[in-house]
Amino acid sequence: MDIITLKNVKKYFGADPRMVRAVDGVNLTIEKGRFIAVIGSSGSGKTTLLNLIGGLYRPTEGTVIVDGIDLSSLDEDHLTVFRRRKVGFIFQEYNLVPDLTVRENILFPLALDNSRADMAFFGRLTELLGLERYLDSFPHMLSGGAQQCTAIARALMTRPAIVLADEPTGSFDAKTSQNVAGLLKLTAETFRQSLIMITHNLELAQLADRVIRLEDGRVVSVGR
Repeated sequence: MDIITLKNVKKYFGADPRMVRAVDGVNLTIEKGRFIAVIGSSGSGKTTLLNLIGGLYRPTEGTVIVDGIDLSSLDEDHLTVFRRRKVGFIFQEYNLVPDLTVRENILFPLALDNSRADMAFFGRLTELLGLERYLDSFPHMLSGGAQQCTAIARALMTRPAIVLADEPTGSFDAKTSQNVAGLLKLTAETFRQSLIMITHNLELAQLADRVIRLEDGRVVSVGR
């Protein structure tokens, strides 16, 4: 079953003669529960593609369908609800709230949605990511790896259909990168979530089920 379908998707910025064709006619299907790595040089359209899938950008042309929802059919309010309930975002910068504890940061998306937390799931998630001893700590007290694990837990806590990770290990050394990427893959597999990760690290990309390469806003290869 496909969780994501892109049909002739284009995203352009600006106008001629300086128009940027960030994504230029992408056709793509991603099966539910798959781990997909997206690679390509800087400016190839990787982040724009992720933002289109996550509903942060609207396409200039084409159709983006996520978990059976045509995103073009949603107004801004419903897009916000879609992102909150269907998508987990993980960024290189962590984006943790500095005056909230690890526990509060992880539960924060549920508070925004006035949803009750499944504390059994919370316990499994924090155990898997090795966060139990940090739950009452604040972000500045943690290593970079522990902060990113907190961001991963926050993204997964709402049990989103898809998890979008934009260079989640970009600021780490090789060992920490492997550990964080491995945990990200493990948690997505354990909780049956689809994971799409942008990375410049070809070694990390090999952890994925499929590797998609972009050049100049177009998919040029799909493989292992």
